[in-house]
Amino acid sequence: MKNLSAFFRIIKDQNCPLYKVDERLFLSEKTLSCPPGKEMCLILIRDLTELLFKLLQERPPDLESYSDTIFNCSGCTGLIKFSLVRADAQEDTLSSGKAGTGAAPHVVATVLQLFEKLSDCALLQAIPTEQRALLLNHFRQITLEEGAVLIRQGENNLNLYIVVDGELVIENGGVRLATLAHGQICGEMSYLGADIAVATVTATKKSQVLAIAGNIFGSLLENNRAVQSYMAQMLAAMLRKTNEARARDFASCMSGRIDEIVPAELFQIFHMHQKTGVLSLELPDGKAKVAFREGCIINAAYSELANEEAIFKILAEKKGLYRFTSGLSPHEMRAAEIGDFMMLLMEGVKRVDEEQERSG
Repeated sequence: MKNLSAFFRIIKDQNCPLYKVDERLFLSEKTLSCPPGKEMCLILIRDLTELLFKLLQERPPDLESYSDTIFNCSGCTGLIKFSLVRADAQEDTLSSGKAGTGAAPHVVATVLQLFEKLSDCALLQAIPTEQRALLLNHFRQITLEEGAVLIRQGENNLNLYIVVDGELVIENGGVRLATLAHGQICGEMSYLGADIAVATVTATKKSQVLAIAGNIFGSLLENNRAVQSYMAQMLAAMLRKTNEARARDFASCMSGRIDEIVPAELFQIFHMHQKTGVLSLELPDGKAKVAFREGCIINAAYSELANEEAIFKILAEKKGLYRFTSGLSPHEMRAAEIGDFMMLLMEGVKRVDEEQERSG
């Protein structure tokens, strides 16, 4: 199929601050160009991009059917009208140098090429053509080398990402939740206004993604029910995957670093899931151990401390490694609880807060 390539001539200028009558604009699948020596108007970029999406939906594009069409820009302090240059006059336009070589369009063109690769992306398919044209100006391209971290759990993330090519993995607390490939999304919590990442996203091979600020994406599409429905389904699916991954880990063993998931959160997870087993920790002051029976704590040890005092000291730690292994000995299965779980947890957290206030 012949590539799309079209020149437009400005036929009317109503106080436009940039362009004049008879100047040329160039539009193709790979570039947008303004008259030579002129800045590219962002409003005009949006209008030409919207036109491009419309033309690309026609297979093949029939430019001749637009020969008598007069196009308008959306306007700012002024307005221009432009029309298609006839095919037999395009060679003159090229030879005269009127096509333009503005620098700004190459950025838009690169993003546009990546957009075209994402024609099968379910999220973009839910967005009307005119809104996709608006979004185009807000996306940027990011290239990730193998091993590069795109999002780090616990740190700020304000962007929504679409994978163009390559492969990314999502992990939460050391648990792999999903593998992402072409057309899939990550950073979806930014769409809801959450700025702290709940998972780490890493490239397992060289990858390309498109990024857009979550608040901009949300504000531009806040009235699009199809997009809202897609995002809701995606968030629900991610929550389901998280729970399934946690359940698989709890069924055997779980390990990780406590700078990724603090001891208080670990204790709550074991309690909520009524787990039976031993939490072993490597902490700054040595090894620690906490035994759970159906979510209740039956014994604990850390350094020279035991039971309640050991629990309180473990809760204050911020660095170290942990490993949870299912199952207890028959003797431990008959042991009494060392105290009410929530009372232990609340007292421990209270002591941590008080210590931080004194040291602050």
